[in-house]
Amino acid sequence: MIVRIVKLTFKPELVQDFIDYERRIHEKIVGFNGCVKMNILNDIKNRNIFISISYWESEEALEKYRRSDFFRNIWSDVKKMFLSSPEAWSTKIVL
Repeated sequence: MIVRIVKLTFKPELVQDFIDYERRIHEKIVGFNGCVKMNILNDIKNRNIFISISYWESEEALEKYRRSDFFRNIWSDVKKMFLSSPEAWSTKIVL
């Protein structure tokens, strides 16, 4: 299992736009072949910082998603809302 962690920092005035957008597409992402589940977390002190944590059956499944037109379209929409570049890590569970 691969756990993908992505830190997203949005322009403060676009936070609600991101939340609304994510609500519309969340089930489609989770429904992508190989995605086990995904959570979106919001920093309690910095309302414009979000962490996406997604669980994938394999590295191949994650890469298939990242190369898909579906992901490219999402990324094209969301990146317009960023205040700074996202940070991302692909990890595996140790304990």
